[in-house]
Amino acid sequence: MIDVASIVSQLMQVESQPLTKYDQKTASYQSKLSAYGSLSGAVGVFQSALGGLTKSTDFKGLSATASNSDVLTASAGAKAVAGNYKVNVTQLAQSQTLTTLGLASSKSSIGTGAKTTISFQFGSVSGGFGLAGTTLNSTVARDGISNGSLTINGTAIATDSTTTSARALAEAINAKSTTTGVTATATPASTSGTLFAGFGNVRTGADGGYSLSVGGVQLAAQGANTAAGAGITAASLDTALTDPSTVLTALTNAGITVSGKAADGTLKFTRADGANLTVEEAVTGSAAAVSGGIGNGGGQVNGGSSTTAVSGISLSSTDASPITIAGSNPAAAGLTAGTGGSYLGGAFTQDASIASGVVTIDATNNSMEGIRDAVNKAGLGVTATIVSDGSANPYHLVFTSNATGANASMKMTLSGDGADPPDSALADMLSYDPAGSQKMTQTSAAQDTKLTVNGIAVTSHSNNVGEAVQGVTLTVTQTGSSTLNVSKNTGSVKTNVEAFVKAYNDLNGTLKKLTGYNADTKTGGALQGDSTAQSVQSQVRRMMTTSITGLTGSLTTLGQVGISFAKDGTLNLDSGKFSKALETSFDDIGALFGAVGRSTDTLVSFTSSTSATKPGTYALTVTQMATQGALTSSAAVPASTTIAANTTWSVTLNDGEPSNSKNTTTVTIPAGTYTAAELAKVMQSSINGASAFSSAGSSVTASIGTDGKLLLSSAKYGSASNIAVSSVSGTTTDSLFGGATPTAGKDVAGTLGGHAVTGTGQTLTGLAGTDVEGLVIDITGGAAGDRGTVSFSQGYAYQLNNLATTMLGKTGQITSRTDGINKSIADIAKQRATFADKLTGIEARYRAQYSRLDVMLSQMQTTSSYLTQQLAAISANS
Repeated sequence: MIDVASIVSQLMQVESQPLTKYDQKTASYQSKLSAYGSLSGAVGVFQSALGGLTKSTDFKGLSATASNSDVLTASAGAKAVAGNYKVNVTQLAQSQTLTTLGLASSKSSIGTGAKTTISFQFGSVSGGFGLAGTTLNSTVARDGISNGSLTINGTAIATDSTTTSARALAEAINAKSTTTGVTATATPASTSGTLFAGFGNVRTGADGGYSLSVGGVQLAAQGANTAAGAGITAASLDTALTDPSTVLTALTNAGITVSGKAADGTLKFTRADGANLTVEEAVTGSAAAVSGGIGNGGGQVNGGSSTTAVSGISLSSTDASPITIAGSNPAAAGLTAGTGGSYLGGAFTQDASIASGVVTIDATNNSMEGIRDAVNKAGLGVTATIVSDGSANPYHLVFTSNATGANASMKMTLSGDGADPPDSALADMLSYDPAGSQKMTQTSAAQDTKLTVNGIAVTSHSNNVGEAVQGVTLTVTQTGSSTLNVSKNTGSVKTNVEAFVKAYNDLNGTLKKLTGYNADTKTGGALQGDSTAQSVQSQVRRMMTTSITGLTGSLTTLGQVGISFAKDGTLNLDSGKFSKALETSFDDIGALFGAVGRSTDTLVSFTSSTSATKPGTYALTVTQMATQGALTSSAAVPASTTIAANTTWSVTLNDGEPSNSKNTTTVTIPAGTYTAAELAKVMQSSINGASAFSSAGSSVTASIGTDGKLLLSSAKYGSASNIAVSSVSGTTTDSLFGGATPTAGKDVAGTLGGHAVTGTGQTLTGLAGTDVEGLVIDITGGAAGDRGTVSFSQGYAYQLNNLATTMLGKTGQITSRTDGINKSIADIAKQRATFADKLTGIEARYRAQYSRLDVMLSQMQTTSSYLTQQLAAISANS
């Protein structure tokens, strides 16, 4: 028998020898693919190391460190200036809180359910917040105020028998101001305006004498035996009180002012400091020795008189919080026990930069809970909550402004439906005007952050204070003092540059290993002689040894900052030279590494560029400035304009083609009578308060021009900027704008270095295919015409980053090469598979052939055995 399997196996070993060559080719390609993987990774790591160096702003960062982080923290931007600052925070910003009187139920209906609109406006308030006391009782002038009669905010005010005037009471209160947070001011003490009405001519008999004094200053005196009309008269008093006058000088020195005339009965004396003011007639002689004088116009006998004018006090809360009055007899001080406070003589000035809004209350939501939910849902910049104090009428509706700062005080005005008045119960509960009706209690006043920087006073509406130190944002957390050190962040720059040097050396080492020859092992790298790998190496090195073009600073090469190549191709960093460059040319180092755009016009700013933007200096010509869509009234608005109740307008803002309904909404203008300036503020805040616009990032500005006309403008610039208004109800738009037609905005237009650009709003962008492709600049002011130049340069890190991106991109060198290798591997695999399929056929043929031969040999052996047997038999028979 033939060993077919062994024979076929040996034959197939010979036939299969080409498979080894296929495997060897595949292994070779796999080795290169792995090597390119290493190369790709090294280029990626190198690119990552460039991340902190590609923008010039990466080199302008400064660090800001506060000595007392409990008081403030700080961050410094690119515009910050290194230095040391002393910061003293005396007040933190807070929001205003208003609280209603208590009700027994938060769910019960309030009022009749008549449709009522609540308008929320925000602004600043002038005038002190506190309590106005009444005039002190005349018994106080005699007996004083007993100790324990008055406490303010839990602190007892020390009073006694000497506290006989408003001035003395104010002094006693102010002695405790540091603990009460309250200061007192005595109101002026004035004599009655009719005290000298009917002043009679003074007559003195043989033993009579008369003198008249005010506040201890003698106005006039008359001796004995003077007939009526021959001495003191109303006219003579007026003469004595006419400047120049020693009497008038004496009164002035005593703090007493004079108004009116005795002759017409209007003579009045006032003491501004609130001290008691006594008018005294002193009479001597027998019972009828003197006649005439005060109240004796008919010549009646004058037995002498003394009249004391007293005043009261007003209290002012230093932080505009409620004041609590208590004690055994606060009425003696002209005050009423309890907690409260209001703005006294206040005025409200709306801040147009804060959006206002309205909410409608009717029979569906006229409960505390309904009002709360309606306000919160409307997104007015106010949070409404309900607080229970556990009393008989425990539920209070509390409104808190979402914004902090003294400019975020609330004004709440209620109006009815059309000509109907607002629901009286709601108006009596919710009306709050610092200049008028204040139905709610202010439990927390809107206030600014107050601090000093190197002794200079600074205020901020929030606790994040920007630009108190240029380019630095302070976040204050409590009152107190701290020093602030702002310094160049050279440490991070040096770290980034060191990482850049290391990453290049790692890349260079990887390339050297992959493309070089190891004399010790007598083996070459996987990419030895590979043109793509050699190209990567040469491109990177060539880029790093070429000077940067387009720079306007003092640095143009890496060698100038201490970065140079060693003989073995590695990159070295001279720390000393680099540190010196950081000290002397910090800003220019940014340009050496990153992409930098600079303009000679301060109103032109570089925004961005692309890898296609070519370095150079380009002349900028503006042929058309960007404008805003606007509507200007046809005539000057009057000095006073009344907006009717239920005034609503349809406003369309920044609508496009085709029109989108989302760009149109209904706006409510709060009812009231406004000056021209106030009208502009009301319109701006009302339109900006519409959620449809605020959610879309659209807004308007309103102002009164020098010609007195009302100007309403979209805050947006360009062809997408437009505005239109039309009346829905109440005061019409035509009554204010006179049927004027709005104008649409225009995009900026011009050229850069003579190249075509496209304008969008205030932004110019270089067109594809030009030297300025992808260069983006903003033109925020100025006029059409020649606007200087815009210079652009690409630093080393920026160029290398773009190069790495190109190499690793879908069509880049490395990607294309690895794609080619993968294709070759796939082709070999396909060829190998085809050849393997062919070997299967060959093996089958061999097996068939040798199997038939084996059968034939078997048959022949059988025949041979038979013949042998037969021959043997014949032989035996013979």
